Amino acid sequence: MTVNMTKGQAISLQKNDGGSLTSVRMGLGWQAAPRRGLFGSRTREVDLDASAVLFADKQPVDVVFFRHLVSDDGSVRHTGDNLVGGVGQGGDDEAILVDLQRVPVHIDQIVFTVNSFTGQTFQEVQNAFCRLVDETNGQELARYTLAGGGAYTAQIMAKVHRAGQGWAMTAIGSPANGRTFQDLMPAILPVL
Repeated sequence: MTVNMTKGQAISLQKNDGGSLTSVRMGLGWQAAPRRGLFGSRTREVDLDASAVLFADKQPVDVVFFRHLVSDDGSVRHTGDNLVGGVGQGGDDEAILVDLQRVPVHIDQIVFTVNSFTGQTFQEVQNAFCRLVDETNGQELARYTLAGGGAYTAQIMAKVHRAGQGWAMTAIGSPANGRTFQDLMPAILPVL
């Protein structure tokens, strides 16, 4: 059963049978919004990029994004860059896989971001979402929909963080500006 998350909501990543999730996928999907012009509606391609920043005690120690597809320890993997979105027609256009059992113990948070590499704002994007999927069985666990567009070029989407013996996910949904994850660091730090 999918939980439709709201900004700031946290969910546990414990399975219903009491076990812990071992592998999750953070999927990102989007489409370019049609723009009205002199000769009708048209769309302009939008290149959104998903990134995962790994933190240890509020310090960034690694990142996974389109130019560094696998974390140094191998526990987090990006499936590849999608330059236009909408390919999956509601499915994931980019995905980041996290093997929770392999994440080193010093990593306590993984923050997922999305940014417009080409600099378009979210006013030019529609049907944007991030979702968390149990990678072992394909079950969607949580979905966070990016509603309302906005005059910003990035979003701090969500974070997966240690909670006791397991992990939890928090939907952040904080708008920001920047073309890369490096540009977003000042906006990420307050949500850790």
